[in-house]
Amino acid sequence: MAEKAIDRVYDLITSEGEERSCEAIPEEACATVPGNFFRNVANGACTKLAEQLVSPGTTLPWIFTTLGVPSALAGALVPIKDAGSLLPQLLVSARIRAYPVRKWFWVVPALVQAATLVAMAFVVLSLSGLAAGFGVLALVALFNVASGVASLAFKDVVAKTIPKGRRGQMLALRSSLGGVLTLGAGVWLFALVRSGESASSYFWLIIVAATLWLIAAALFARIREADGATEGGRTPLSEIKQAWTCFRSDANLRRFIFTRGLLMAIPLAQPFFIVLGRTEIGDQVASLGVVVVAAGIANVVSSPFWGRFSDRSSRLMMVAVALLGIANIALMLSFPFWPEAIRNVFGFSVLLMIQVVAHAGARLSRKTYLLDFAPSSERPLYVSLSNTMIGIFTLVAAGLTAIASIWSVEAMLLVLATLLAGAALLGLRLQET
Repeated sequence: MAEKAIDRVYDLITSEGEERSCEAIPEEACATVPGNFFRNVANGACTKLAEQLVSPGTTLPWIFTTLGVPSALAGALVPIKDAGSLLPQLLVSARIRAYPVRKWFWVVPALVQAATLVAMAFVVLSLSGLAAGFGVLALVALFNVASGVASLAFKDVVAKTIPKGRRGQMLALRSSLGGVLTLGAGVWLFALVRSGESASSYFWLIIVAATLWLIAAALFARIREADGATEGGRTPLSEIKQAWTCFRSDANLRRFIFTRGLLMAIPLAQPFFIVLGRTEIGDQVASLGVVVVAAGIANVVSSPFWGRFSDRSSRLMMVAVALLGIANIALMLSFPFWPEAIRNVFGFSVLLMIQVVAHAGARLSRKTYLLDFAPSSERPLYVSLSNTMIGIFTLVAAGLTAIASIWSVEAMLLVLATLLAGAALLGLRLQET
């Protein structure tokens, strides 16, 4: 009875008829698609909320300020996060291929992430200053190495259990539910900051995030995954050689990687939005709750649209997202000249929400494109190669943003808009999946 209800809800959400599409997944996986769809959505809602509670871009820098950690260490949070999750993946993808069921490569790292967050909570509770900063940074690095392994497994499991044409909607629904929960988290963080910040309050914040990862691990473990191909196993060294061969021989893969790299200009622009906004309207834009609530609203509003767009054409969606990013940067550059009636925290929040919408679209479009484009036999390799290259781009981007102290904020935003123009042009040249 429950399975029939799940089937009906799935058909309603995805607009499926009696003839359910099972394109690009094993035939034996077709019957379990609805259950897997909703387990994945529930898993994603938990992880999306947990990520907001311990975000290296928002909550952790805020906690660093409370603990008296030097700002230089706070600036290292995002580069360590990205490098830790992306750079080691080529060394792992060869191992994953040797196992017919890959979901455990998500579940076990999720347990490691939960344990890491518990350790981080005790660091925040018991240490301060440099000791707290270095302790949290070390745990962030470990957390994101585990995240990198899980990312590889996630894309492979989704490609085996969710049919082509439904993956974007599933990813979007994960974001939508996570966004709804994030709205509640934003209200909680508003209250937390206004009632007075303390190490104990942040301890419980991180413990809640750890609990969410445990729930997410349990949900992912229940996904029904058919055995996959295990032939073609390689050593890490041969995996790197094969990755280089694919990169040289597959022009579309190269275009995708560079398009994805240029789309990084969207999240890179967000801190400069904050800087320019604070210059115009004061410290009220620095509230932790504003950023978290804006992210929640943006995800709730945009995810259903982005999900269907990506299932129709994730290639054109990358182009659209790049153009949206350019338009929003232009709006942000004009913000100092807006009439006083709308040049306030509410007008700025709209721009911030558009930026979060664009970032959500960029993430969803490139995930869907890679899932649909990568050949099933080499999917872990394509995912790990793409992520490793983006890890390198992250280090380059860190150097690019470092020159912001020399250039003006407006000049940096113009540079980032130029990168997005390049992403739009490259996206037009990508193959349709």
